[in-house]
Amino acid sequence: MEITNVLPTLQVTDFDEAVAWYERLFARGPDRRPMDGLAEWQLTTGGGVQVYRNEAVAGSSSVVIGLDDIDASIADLSGRGIGAESFTVPSGNFRLSTLQDPAGNTITLSQDLKGEKA
Repeated sequence: MEITNVLPTLQVTDFDEAVAWYERLFARGPDRRPMDGLAEWQLTTGGGVQVYRNEAVAGSSSVVIGLDDIDASIADLSGRGIGAESFTVPSGNFRLSTLQDPAGNTITLSQDLKGEKA
C-alpha cells in the first residue's frame, strides 16, 4: 500500500464560520471544495485537513500539526486574531500549543525539539 495523502476531517456545525477561522489559521483559502459543506487545505505534499459540515458530531475531532518553529507560528497567528500559548512537555521533547476552532475541535500545534521527523 502506497499512501499518497492523509486528510483528517474536522467536523463542524457552522461551515462558513469554520472556513473563515481556518482561512485565518492557514493564512489562505481552501485548495479544494469538492462538494457542498466540505473544504480542503493541502498543507504538505502528502497531508492536509478537511473541514466538513456534520452537526451530529461537530466538535469531536482533533488533529496534530507539526511545525518547525512553534513560537514564530504563534506570533504569526496572533496577528491574524488567533491567540495561543505554547509549552514544553515534561520530557522536553516537544513544544505544544492547543487551539480550538469555533465548533470545539482540537488543533494541537507541535514542534519536535529533538529534530525527529514522524
